[in-house]
Amino acid sequence: MVSKSFKGLIAAPMTGFNPDGSVNFDIVKSYASMLNTNGISGVFVNGTTGQGLTLSVEERNALAEYWVKLAPSACRVIVHVGHEDQSQSNIMALHANKIGADAVAAMVPSFSVKSVNALADYIRITANLVPSLPFYYYHIPSETNLFLPMIELLKISQKTIPNFAGIKYTHDDFADFKLCTEFFDGKYEIFFGRDESLIDGLKIGAESAVGSTYNIMAPLYDELIKSFLSEDLNFANELQQISKKTCSLLYATGSFRAGLKAVMRIIGIDLGNNRAPDLNISSETINELESSLQSIGMLNFLNKV
Repeated sequence: MVSKSFKGLIAAPMTGFNPDGSVNFDIVKSYASMLNTNGISGVFVNGTTGQGLTLSVEERNALAEYWVKLAPSACRVIVHVGHEDQSQSNIMALHANKIGADAVAAMVPSFSVKSVNALADYIRITANLVPSLPFYYYHIPSETNLFLPMIELLKISQKTIPNFAGIKYTHDDFADFKLCTEFFDGKYEIFFGRDESLIDGLKIGAESAVGSTYNIMAPLYDELIKSFLSEDLNFANELQQISKKTCSLLYATGSFRAGLKAVMRIIGIDLGNNRAPDLNISSETINELESSLQSIGMLNFLNKV
């Protein structure tokens, strides 16, 4: 088993697009610098926040190269390689290994697996191709419709997948999450994936977290974690409420990712529009969003460029 290597906040970067719809690779340099300035310890590239499944394999490989090349040494890079066609996942995993990524992760198409044993068999194929890289399963039932107990996946994988390193856990089954953090004396990394309930993750053993809103307000989450650890739970809860309200406002725009990009532009990182089928939002909606975020105090915690 690969030893633990990630701690703290891991951002799930968005993908920048040019006006013609092509990927804006040039924005990665300033984006990576901004995340580093705000204390982000790692990035989860080509995931759902980055619209990874709407990108071609060539685009995803190129984007992974840019992040590996431009991310500061203190910022570790996990490359998501999930794809409807596992042969394409395998190509991306091998590429991630070749370019020096720190780890790979994969979600799976829901039609491919129906049991934990089948899931373990499926991910083992890709993981075995990159035995020197930590491999993480991306558990996101809202996208895959696979509501399987991850503790059972750990029990199987610790015997059959030597480089299985843990799970990106984007689900709200806190009992299962806690079992996973405690399994095998806590040797697996279980990334908490719900920004709006990070404090609940901390209560049940989360040591690292992957999230979308770490792109825009990492200082808030840093303060939340510090307050939690110092047992100032009142302030930690206040900060979590701002996080929850922020997420609700982003969803209320009609496109969470478009709202997130609007806030990124406030910070100084222009990522352009979303790629279809994601929606984009009007300037009026963006103005309403900014006003609402100001009213809840979120803008006081914006990331700095």
